[in-house]
Amino acid sequence: MSMAYEEYMKQLVKPMRDELTRAGFVELTTSEAVEGFFEKVEGTTLVVVNSVCGCAAGLARPAATQSIIQAEKSPDHLVTVFAGQDKEATSKMREIFGEIPPSSPSMALMKGNEVVHFIPRHDIEANTMENIMTNLHGAFNQNC
Repeated sequence: MSMAYEEYMKQLVKPMRDELTRAGFVELTTSEAVEGFFEKVEGTTLVVVNSVCGCAAGLARPAATQSIIQAEKSPDHLVTVFAGQDKEATSKMREIFGEIPPSSPSMALMKGNEVVHFIPRHDIEANTMENIMTNLHGAFNQNC
């Protein structure tokens, strides 16, 4: 890829990244960052696999950020990887997810290194933001 293309993509996805980081999500942009986080993590973590698609913009990111704001119980940690952009980090995260098929956008609630709740793309794009938030709140209440 040309440097011009890579710079264009960085600028294009910056607002998509910022939407989550403004809400308190920490970006894990390398496989080493993902490994390092999960080597020492305790408690619960909400992982958002971010994406440039429309369902990420209109449903996944808003549902994730609003569910945290409105939750009675919430995860101890908030992290994100960006599919198609931070490829090595996303690949490492998918290894940690185990047998769950790759899906972006998607969300995983984890206890330590174990996925206890997963919302794949097909449960995001075929839903409303409110239903996704209800799904997340149910998972938070049960696991956090």
